[in-house]
Amino acid sequence: MRVTKTPTKLADGRELIYYDEQPGIDRSAEDLRDLGATQTSSEIRYDQLLDQWVVIASHRQERTYLPPVDQCPLCPSAPGRLTEIPASDYDVVVFENRFPSLAQDLPALEAAAGGPFVRRPGLGRCEVVCFTSDHEASFAQLTPGRVETVIEVWSDRMGELSQLAGVEQVFIFENRGEEIGVTLSHPHGQIYALPFVPPRTLRTLRSAQRHRDQAGTCLFCAVVAAERGARVRVVAETERWVAFVPHAARWPFEVHVYPLRHLPDLPALDDAERAELAVLYLDVLRRFDGVFGTKMPYIAAWNQAPVRVDRDLAHLYLQVFSIRRAPGKLKYLAGSESGAGVWINDVAPERAAELLRAAKA
Repeated sequence: MRVTKTPTKLADGRELIYYDEQPGIDRSAEDLRDLGATQTSSEIRYDQLLDQWVVIASHRQERTYLPPVDQCPLCPSAPGRLTEIPASDYDVVVFENRFPSLAQDLPALEAAAGGPFVRRPGLGRCEVVCFTSDHEASFAQLTPGRVETVIEVWSDRMGELSQLAGVEQVFIFENRGEEIGVTLSHPHGQIYALPFVPPRTLRTLRSAQRHRDQAGTCLFCAVVAAERGARVRVVAETERWVAFVPHAARWPFEVHVYPLRHLPDLPALDDAERAELAVLYLDVLRRFDGVFGTKMPYIAAWNQAPVRVDRDLAHLYLQVFSIRRAPGKLKYLAGSESGAGVWINDVAPERAAELLRAAKA
């Protein structure tokens, strides 16, 4: 690894891992908080009408919600102020979420009431990834070198979480902005080790299988080639990556970032691809902020191959999207989207691409 990895334990037994960009840093600081064990009541229930799993995690009602800056649990610890990170500074840190949607060592559930009512323990793992110790920063303000570190951390966590029993998909994402629903403003993302393949992945893989049966080629590669050929929705590109607004974008501002090489997941990237991704990722996020001259609320989500099935069909790509449709106006998922699943986009994808290309990155 390019970084130095140091695992340790928090006061309640959760794992924390330091990823340092320089070797030899002392990571012996202990978590001195008096923490009781958390009570996790996670289960997954099967919706037979929509053919998908729903996570029920009622204990998360008690999670920390928008604390003041001097009480941020993701900042480094300081005298008189103990946080989730015992050290006084850090580069990148990963730790088990104290209020996880999914967890290990869950108690067995009582027998289901009947055939239609299928439920299981919500076995999995939820981790928090802190990108920097600087509370006032954002991902877009990181250096390319730090982004490369984060990519390496993601890859390392994918390798470990994929080995957990019952994990079928590792989902990496970042939420930014109170408008999106973040509960902690410190720059961070999350990783979910899911006990099922999520609906979006299943649907795209079915489409990819159908395309392969009919055309004999990769659907994702065909989409990338078509967008690069059309040019009208391409926002930016490098030798090995391309970023474009999809033809049928659902969100007012939505960009997909694809490697030009057919790859299943982040661990498959080579060094050159990681370096170019770091630069292009920052370029896209800065363009988002440049559209309206303010920090754009967004979700950045990695679409990757499942752990065990259809890995040859999947194609790695990043989806970055915002609910901001204009200064002071947000896109809400109202009746049509939430009730019927029919998306209505107020911004034409071509116009969104034009605005992003013109934005100062």
